[in-house]
Amino acid sequence: MPPAVEGSRPPHPPHAQGGTRYGATAGRCRKAAVAAALLVLSGCGGSGEKPPAPTPEGLGEVTIGADGVQEVTLQTQDDYLFTPDTFTVAPGPVRLTLVNVADQMTHNLEFTDEELPAPIGAGISVLAPGQEMTIDFEVTTPGDYPFSCTFHIQLGQVGTMTVSE
Repeated sequence: MPPAVEGSRPPHPPHAQGGTRYGATAGRCRKAAVAAALLVLSGCGGSGEKPPAPTPEGLGEVTIGADGVQEVTLQTQDDYLFTPDTFTVAPGPVRLTLVNVADQMTHNLEFTDEELPAPIGAGISVLAPGQEMTIDFEVTTPGDYPFSCTFHIQLGQVGTMTVSE
């Protein structure tokens, strides 16, 4: 080892430089411990995304009312989705109920006229949090009838009603 020069720092001992098995092993162990801690913490919900809520029983199921009208209920919430976002009816009268269970978001439901096999002429223009609204209309032409929340269409709040014989 060279002699120490006054005012200079003494050289690092070999283990601090990773020159022996102890220094190299300690560094690897430290890195492994940090990696393991990050892995554990990332499993604790780090992304902030909620898993999709289960569809409440009966939502999206088409039933026949006492008056013979097909009835279906959809739901909106604070996540830019219709629940469910697809349903199928037969040609004939339809009664669609939209329930907004959101805490903060106002929604609507409009059929995309230029993409419809036939005009529907019904929609829900504004539905505040906690409100529900029902519309009645008739469909006669089979096909897919796209609908959306026009407030949140850019965020993907869309759905499809299929009319099938």
